[in-house]
Amino acid sequence: MEYKPLSGREFPRFSGIKTFFRMPHVAADADYDVALVGVPYDGAVSYRPGCRFGPSKVREASSLGRGFHWNRGVNIFENTKFADIGDCPVVPIDQEQTYQKIEKFFSGILSSNKKFIAVGGDHSTTLPLLRSLKKQYGQKLNLIHFDAHLDTYPAAWGCEYHHGAFVRHAVNEGLINCENSIQIGLRGPLASGADLDFVNKHKIKATTVDDIRINGLEAFLKDLPTFNDGPTYISFDIDCLDPSYAPGTGTPVPGGLTTYETQRILRALKIKNLVGADIVEVSPPFDSSEITCLAAVDTMFELMCLIK
Repeated sequence: MEYKPLSGREFPRFSGIKTFFRMPHVAADADYDVALVGVPYDGAVSYRPGCRFGPSKVREASSLGRGFHWNRGVNIFENTKFADIGDCPVVPIDQEQTYQKIEKFFSGILSSNKKFIAVGGDHSTTLPLLRSLKKQYGQKLNLIHFDAHLDTYPAAWGCEYHHGAFVRHAVNEGLINCENSIQIGLRGPLASGADLDFVNKHKIKATTVDDIRINGLEAFLKDLPTFNDGPTYISFDIDCLDPSYAPGTGTPVPGGLTTYETQRILRALKIKNLVGADIVEVSPPFDSSEITCLAAVDTMFELMCLIK
């Protein structure tokens, strides 16, 4: 099979069956290199729901995607076989079953030495993805985490697992290499100063929007760590962007990153072995003119350039 996008001249971009970047829709065990997968689950949100619809709307918006990266000077479809393998099965009314299904589904992908980019879905779904990766690679992962929030928060309403807690669980389960992990885009008020205790204790590099703006983007890019040792994972919560760039999300926070800043940061990352990534918290019911979905597509394109 030829892993190329559907031609926009043969089928205009408003036509055709919608897949991520108009790539072929194939079975999970086909001979692609990188799976593009939807994770349509939002049973762990604490405020605005709707990101279960994220994968389908990002697929639709990605019809505008193209393959040649102007800055990098490469066409992502020339040397890497990307394929849309559909959505991971979920149980919308049962979180435990959903986690089991996600971990099993992605473990099947990884067992064939493939990589993936997942589109969610709420941020709680990152935890079973990391579990599957830890089993496959047998070691902790470096985590690059774009978010407005720390996601190290305690149980909510007596529930341990929610979309603001995946980092805490990933650390406690030994899934990530804390001292070689970074959080980007953090901002906004916290419940208390104690919210910072967890990242400080485990030495996760937590950077705020102030770290980018006050000294300037170029200085921030020069200070980014390199990821040459071990497998690395990127988790991109769309709410790292300012609500003016991503209104369609569950917990928007003013004062966020611009799409340009995230482009530059993603292009500056030096990663030897990116084994997987996700884009989460895209909530189409709260989107305006699909600008959040378009931001997700743009991020997905940058991730596709990084994963090899």
